[in-house]
Amino acid sequence: MGISLGYFMVLLDMTVLSVAEPDLAASLHASMAGLQWATTGYTVVFGALLLSAGAVADRYGAHRVFRAGIVVFGLVSLLSATAPTLPVLVALRAVLGAAGAACVPASMALIAWLYPDPAARTRAVAAWAAISGSAVAAGPVAGGLLVDLAGWRAVFLVNVPLTVLVLALTAGRSIRAPRGDRRIHWPAQLAVCAALALLTDTLIAAGARSWAHAAISGTVTVLAGAVFATLERRSTAPVLHRELLRGRGVRVTLAAGAAVTFALNGNLFVLPLLFQREHGLSALTSGLTFLPLTLPFVLNPPLTGRIVARVGPRPPILAGLGLLTAGGTALGWASWAGAGYGWHAVGLLLTGLGVSFALPALVTAILATAPPGTAGAAGGLLNAVRQTGATLGVASMGSLAALPSGTALSLLLAAAVCAAAAVWFARGTAAS
Repeated sequence: MGISLGYFMVLLDMTVLSVAEPDLAASLHASMAGLQWATTGYTVVFGALLLSAGAVADRYGAHRVFRAGIVVFGLVSLLSATAPTLPVLVALRAVLGAAGAACVPASMALIAWLYPDPAARTRAVAAWAAISGSAVAAGPVAGGLLVDLAGWRAVFLVNVPLTVLVLALTAGRSIRAPRGDRRIHWPAQLAVCAALALLTDTLIAAGARSWAHAAISGTVTVLAGAVFATLERRSTAPVLHRELLRGRGVRVTLAAGAAVTFALNGNLFVLPLLFQREHGLSALTSGLTFLPLTLPFVLNPPLTGRIVARVGPRPPILAGLGLLTAGGTALGWASWAGAGYGWHAVGLLLTGLGVSFALPALVTAILATAPPGTAGAAGGLLNAVRQTGATLGVASMGSLAALPSGTALSLLLAAAVCAAAAVWFARGTAAS
């Protein structure tokens, strides 16, 4: 419960801010690009540092890294509630991303260590996904209620009591993992973090039609990527675990994870703006409209765990990607045609079912391929790729949504990404 609630906090901080976007924009005079950075300031750092955070968890003990991340997360959440300007909030969100990066792969490594039996691990992952996934269900509703009652600052205060609860539940000696001896290559980590941040800036600038800005950022992105590739080739302790990457089906599984969060986080960024600005809904009502999307995150993972235990992770992953494609198509059509909420609800339900089928199966698939002593690195790699997908989803879908009639196009883009990932995953895993 304590390990799962730690991930619950991280996911809650991603979703709870979604319905607060209009209030945040009015309070801090934020543009669309500013709102994108308030979201991606968290996910950029989170996604980039997950790679090294997994290795740090393997080296220094997953329980130590997990608890340290939780403490920092709670303290910085308190500071975020007092942010006086948007740049300060974005900076604090970046620190929250770093703290979240410490928690997630460490929680996965703890599960792998505490549940060595594959069947028991599958059940544990299902419970972890259900408990942490309830944050996705609670986020929009709780965020809407808090915003209506006390404004956007209240959405950060909810992390403070959660921090105390998580630390209390994981304080026992039984919640610990051994140390490892793998070194951390920090120059390469800084290079990949810079490349991801610059890529996000490029997409946001392009969406705002700041072509000169986009061209400069894009050029520097390529340079940062080249530096990272050079450092990786020369490193004796690369950021990307080479033995893990050589595993059968690993790369297409990672691509599937990126596609899932591209669609999920992009939808969570675009749809509140659609519901509140174009349809005039309050923050709480907007949060309630997301229940068809979010409730499957709580109810479906146990079923997914049983399916994975019986037939393996491949069928649920393919089913999840298919449902996400259908959900994105339904949402895009509903937005394009100006359809009522009923059609949006169908798309939201299909999307929620797709995510809740795919994500627990993806975690099981990656942990099963991890060499001994690398569960933290495996979890870090999967979540880094997933958060890269989330960042790209927010940046690209948000940029499209800013254009005339762009909301429908952005939702259809999510469907296209998931369809492409499904085809690639099906071929890659069939060949392996």
